Amino acid sequence: MLNHLPSVALAEHPATTPEMQQAIEQYLYCEAQLLDNREFDQWFELLADDLHYYMPTRYNRTKRAAGQEFSSPHEAALFDEDKQSMSTRIRRLHTGMAWAEEPASRTRHMISNVQVHPTANSNEIEVDCCFMLYRSRLERDVDIFVGARRDLLRQADNELGWQIVKRAVALDQTTVLASNLSIFF
Repeated sequence: MLNHLPSVALAEHPATTPEMQQAIEQYLYCEAQLLDNREFDQWFELLADDLHYYMPTRYNRTKRAAGQEFSSPHEAALFDEDKQSMSTRIRRLHTGMAWAEEPASRTRHMISNVQVHPTANSNEIEVDCCFMLYRSRLERDVDIFVGARRDLLRQADNELGWQIVKRAVALDQTTVLASNLSIFF
């Protein structure tokens, strides 16, 4: 699935050290906890100024057209955002006027299958992982999103030591049955 998303990882690279693997996993777990605790301002601080947060639309395709399973960059996407648009989304959540999040969703981000890949830039790494995002809202609204992510992380002078430069999210489902996508992946 991730092979359809842009990659900057080196084609030939040494194995990741256990220390780096653990550090990146802990970063991802802390990030997930910030989102699940609705600490969006702290999470926003993990986003690079040159952020690109992207979730292409997914289509059902025959084997012959498998290369067209995801929308291309010039086509419609579920998310195609930068740091400014993420700031607007977070500020709107604080107003109490974001109807899709009033009352707020309860989320649980589960991260697994973390793979760390070096890039040509020594202070950036590419991280592939799988996720399951459970969301419940009101009394009976439940959504489960499953998929994979590809992140480009850059070393940063913040509490967790990294910031998100790029995030590409590939959902497994082609039809999103949720009433909205007001949450962060």
